Amino acid sequence: MYPDNLKNLIESFENFPGIGEKTAERMAFSVLSFDEDKFKILQENLEDVKNNIHPCKICNTLTDKDKCTICESDLREKGTILVVEDSKIVFLFEKLGTYKGLYHVINGLISPLDDINPEDIGLDKLLDRVKNENIKEVILALKPSVEGEITSLYIKKILEGMNIVVTRLASGVPIGADMEYIDTLTLERALEDRKELS
Repeated sequence: MYPDNLKNLIESFENFPGIGEKTAERMAFSVLSFDEDKFKILQENLEDVKNNIHPCKICNTLTDKDKCTICESDLREKGTILVVEDSKIVFLFEKLGTYKGLYHVINGLISPLDDINPEDIGLDKLLDRVKNENIKEVILALKPSVEGEITSLYIKKILEGMNIVVTRLASGVPIGADMEYIDTLTLERALEDRKELS
C-alpha cells in the first residue's frame, strides 16, 4: 500500500521498543513533514549518537568521552559501586539525584538456559575495580527475576572474603497493588525484606 521507501522507514521505526505499526506510521509521516533543516538535524543526531556513544572504559556506562562524567567527578562517594545491567538504569538513578556513589554496568544477566555464563557478562572488570579502587560496598540493582537472582548470588560469591559489604535494593509490594495479582518472587522478597513499623 505504501511506496517501498516509506514502507522501509515504517518498518525501521517498528524496530524501536514499544512502537507498533500505527505509531511507526505516524513517525514516518512526521519525518516526511520535516523541513530541510529539521530533517538534517535529525540525521546528524542519529549519526552522531551511532558514531560517538560508547561504554566508559571504567564503568561501562554510555558516554561520548573516554571516561564518563560520573567516573571523572571528584564529588562522588568513591567507596560505593551500584551494579546495574543496563546504562538506562544509571540514567534513571541519576535523574533521582539521591545516589552519590559510583556505578558499574555489567553486560546482561547470567542465564544458563540462554547459554549466558558469568564470563559472558564482564564480571572480571567489576572484580578488578573492587580490588583496585578501595570499594567498601557493592549495591546490586539487578532485575528481580530468576536471572537477576542468579547473577546477584554469583557476584556475592566472588566478592566473599574481600571485606566488602554486598547489599541489594529492597523490593516488595508496590503501593496500591492488589495482593492476589503479585507474583510469588515479589511476595517472597517482600517478606524477606520486611521492616519494623516505626
